[in-house]
Amino acid sequence: MTKVYKCFALETDYWRPGTDYVQKIIDNVRRKIKNGDFITISEKAISTASGNILNESKVRPGKLAHFIAKYWMRYVWGYLLGVFCRLRKKTIVRLRAYPVVNGSAHKHVALKHAGLWQTLMYGSEGGIDASNLPYSYVSLPLKNAWRIAERIRERLKRELDIDVSVMILDTDKTYSFKNFHFTPRPKPIQGIHSCNGLSAYMSGRFLKLRRRATPIAAVGCKISVEEALEIAELANRARGFGAGRNVWDMAEGFGVSITNVTWDMLDRVKHKPIVIVRRMES
Repeated sequence: MTKVYKCFALETDYWRPGTDYVQKIIDNVRRKIKNGDFITISEKAISTASGNILNESKVRPGKLAHFIAKYWMRYVWGYLLGVFCRLRKKTIVRLRAYPVVNGSAHKHVALKHAGLWQTLMYGSEGGIDASNLPYSYVSLPLKNAWRIAERIRERLKRELDIDVSVMILDTDKTYSFKNFHFTPRPKPIQGIHSCNGLSAYMSGRFLKLRRRATPIAAVGCKISVEEALEIAELANRARGFGAGRNVWDMAEGFGVSITNVTWDMLDRVKHKPIVIVRRMES
């Protein structure tokens, strides 16, 4: 039997560092959720609210990071890998003009937190992300996503008397080849294989494999990896991109350079960090 789902994307204010995001979730889903629903939350929003972010303007990059930004990104990605991975022409043009100063700092952070093979990717290195963040800030991946998801679920059950499943999702893609699911992203849910960042991304893109958002935590439910991926992608589409798909789109939308986006600008954008996914009768 084919499963049918309905999504409810909930618009909230921007979750700045220090936001009590668990209370925000409770307040926004109150009187909207039912027993058995899936409450999906953006990892980026939780990381930002938790202060799990880093200001790259304070980073002093080393020689390797500088080399990757100036040569690897501009020439290898800009003229070879970008085409091989079937990136958009607009993205390839941007890669050929990859910012050396800010890019070196970003690659230095990636080397430190994610390792070389993740750093050689063109973006989202090891789950590090700069979109929907101001200035030179980036968010870091959650180290305890399962524990956070369980805490959210317990609070929802205690305060709203509702039994739901909670999933934390990342927009970084999981690629599927039949029943084999792999991602360049570290620490996905069990059943999704975390492979070498660069080669996993290149393989998935070049072979045009099915790609969906990656669940990094799922509690309160016993579902297959396939269903978890289906729910993750439905929620991801319902959520949208907030201020932009990537840091370039974000800056372009605001009409400023990539390091001149402000907190106030982000406050004015519609954000949907919470998406309720409900199984429907088919």
